[in-house]
Amino acid sequence: MLIGEFTHGVDKKNRIIIPSKLRDNLGDTFIVTKGLDGCLYIYPKEEWLTFETKLKALPLTNKDARAFVRFFFSGANEMEPDKMGRVLLPQSLMDYAGIAEEVVSIGMMNRVEIWAKEKWLAYNDSEMDMDEIAAKMNELGI
Repeated sequence: MLIGEFTHGVDKKNRIIIPSKLRDNLGDTFIVTKGLDGCLYIYPKEEWLTFETKLKALPLTNKDARAFVRFFFSGANEMEPDKMGRVLLPQSLMDYAGIAEEVVSIGMMNRVEIWAKEKWLAYNDSEMDMDEIAAKMNELGI
């Protein structure tokens, strides 16, 4: 399971370290793509294949479905960390997520989210009412 929060820097070559606690559960190669909320998603290959299967089932005739699939696949890159656990992020993904000097990696059960540190801090400082959100999740059976 992918859990935890880790802060680390970005080197001059746009490489980030995938923390070993997360990397151990991601496998030798994984998929990095644009995520929702302005972050990046990293999927283990088997989770990506599951997600891909769901996306393939969406109707091609639905404009929103095409846009949703296009969003995830246009930014998708298969990656393999080097011996030090680093991956080179494409500039397009760095720009999308606003990543510059520091990132926060968050384990999210079946994927990892990579956030620009400033965006993550702003997200956490936002006026989210977790009690209200918890009540809504309860309505969904959580």
